[in-house]
Amino acid sequence: MKKLFSCLAIVLSLLFSFTWMSVANAAKAQVVTAQAVTAMVNVNSASAKELQTLPGIGRVTAQRIIDYRTGNGPFATSEELLKVKGLGQSTLQKISNRIVIQ
Repeated sequence: MKKLFSCLAIVLSLLFSFTWMSVANAAKAQVVTAQAVTAMVNVNSASAKELQTLPGIGRVTAQRIIDYRTGNGPFATSEELLKVKGLGQSTLQKISNRIVIQ
């Protein structure tokens, strides 16, 4: 009977440890995600993946931004982003506080 209780105690402590580690890892992932969401993005050097962290910018629009700057040179102003197909005034407003033109 003592062995059963000892085994049960070990199993419960392991279960508690794994649960606690999962909670800690989930919290850490949320912090990393929050940092990624609020990071500034230089539209003249950002990768497609970095551009996709901006609200309203998906895979296709990110690639269009890269294609535009490759073909036309770096963006001089944020308003120049409006020349990119699929990127309108409302999207520009959403991303304006997160982008850098350098």
